[in-house]
Amino acid sequence: MILNNKKNNPTVSIIMPAFNAGKTIKASIDSVVAQTYCNWELIVIDDGSQDTTLQIIKDAADGDSRICVEVNEHNMGVASTRNVGIARAKGMWIAFLDADDLWINDKLSKQLRFMKHHDALISYTSTAYINEKGEASGYILEAKLRISYKELLWRNLMSCSSVIVRRDIMPFFTQGEVHEDYVAWLTILRKVGHAYGLNEPLLTYRIAANSKSHKRLRSARMIFNAYKQVEYGWISALFMTMRYVVHSVPKRLYIRYFAADEGGMN
Repeated sequence: MILNNKKNNPTVSIIMPAFNAGKTIKASIDSVVAQTYCNWELIVIDDGSQDTTLQIIKDAADGDSRICVEVNEHNMGVASTRNVGIARAKGMWIAFLDADDLWINDKLSKQLRFMKHHDALISYTSTAYINEKGEASGYILEAKLRISYKELLWRNLMSCSSVIVRRDIMPFFTQGEVHEDYVAWLTILRKVGHAYGLNEPLLTYRIAANSKSHKRLRSARMIFNAYKQVEYGWISALFMTMRYVVHSVPKRLYIRYFAADEGGMN
């Protein structure tokens, strides 16, 4: 259900799914409004929230005509909710921002300039981390200048909230118990060859205790399912899952130590 359908001609469509994000979503929206690059639309989709999320979104939209609000008729999950935004997007480029993450205020301007310089179809940035109290970690997930499909199979360096992708190559997200963003990036890179990474932490990722990837066994199963989704047999998928887990150990240990009992990681 569309609550507002404001007409503009944005270059970038930013998609933000939201479910019971009343504690964090205002800061996330504010980090978009504060961008030095102004030609964007922010599509916020409320996925059946039962807290103050929807009212906060409506208030933000009343104050900025670039913010569009949609409400799912029932809870659909993050993948389907992002797909609603993809279907509604008008911009040449699609960006993603979760309702508890934050952008540095020149994220869009720097990344779009970087993509133009490299003639990139898809790009991502480095990621910094905070816990639920807003306390910063010293850990940075760094971006590689170029990452190929084969390299991405080893480990997902592309935080969803950092990605910008040309709309005409963006697939819909896969639903189910799977890392849907990982499947999407693998699908794209299999076609276009590689993504470009801007090695600056322009995204701040909030480590949340209720993250779907908090539990390690479930996270491993979701990675396994991601490999199956991109058409690998179960033996190959199992081997690649084990490899992925091993290569993610340093990040997991650092963030687990930093967040203590407060959060997980993706």
